[in-house]
Amino acid sequence: MAMDEGKMKIEKFNGADFGFWKMQIEDYLYQKGMQEPLTGRKPEAMKEDEWSFLDRKALGAIRLTLSRNVAFNIANEKTTVSLMAALSNMYEKPSAANKVHLMRRLFNLRMTEGASTTQHINELNTITIQLSSVGINFDEEVRALILLSSLPESWNATVTTVSSSSGSNKLKFDDVRDLVLSEEVRRTETVKISEIHFGTSGRMPNKFKTLHTDIFELIKL
Repeated sequence: MAMDEGKMKIEKFNGADFGFWKMQIEDYLYQKGMQEPLTGRKPEAMKEDEWSFLDRKALGAIRLTLSRNVAFNIANEKTTVSLMAALSNMYEKPSAANKVHLMRRLFNLRMTEGASTTQHINELNTITIQLSSVGINFDEEVRALILLSSLPESWNATVTTVSSSSGSNKLKFDDVRDLVLSEEVRRTETVKISEIHFGTSGRMPNKFKTLHTDIFELIKL
C-alpha cells in the first residue's frame, strides 16, 4: 500500500531505506504547507491553538505513511518533532552494523547483462544516499568510478573510452551517468534497427538472400 496524494505517491515505510522515505515525507509536508512542525518551533505570529492543529495534521500525515509494525513503535509520540526523532533513532542511527551492511551492498552491486541502466543507477544512488545518512560520503569522482566499475563486461569498451577521454581531469558522476544512459538508448535503437532489417532471429530475410544471389550472378557474368 502507498499514500497517494494527487501525483505524489509515498510507499509505506516498513523499516527499510529510511533516508529515502524521510526525503519523500519532508517534500510532501512542504508541498502541503505543513513543514513548520518538523522544526518543533512555533512561528511567533501563529496562535497556540493554530500551532497545535498544524502539528497534529503533520503528525497524522506522517503516521499514514508508516507500516503497522513501524507505527506500533511510535504510537506514544504526540508531536511531529518527537515522532521524527524517534524514527531517526531507530532507523537512521549510524551503527557499525548498519554501515557494514550498506558497504557490502555497495561492494556487491553489479549490473547484470541486459539489465536496465536506469534501475541500476537508481539502486546505486539509493545505497549512496543511505550511506550519506550515516556519515559516509563519496565525492563526485569516486561515485563515477563506482558506477563504471559496476557495469557488465559488454560495457568494457565504453568504460575504457570514458576513462581514457578524462585524462588528468576528475570524472563527474552526472557526466558519466548521462553518458551511460545515452549509450543504453543507442544500443536499444541499434537492436530495433537490426530487428527491422533482419528480423528477431538475426537471419537475413529471403528477399535479401534473393537479391544477394542475383547480384552475385551478375558479377559472374
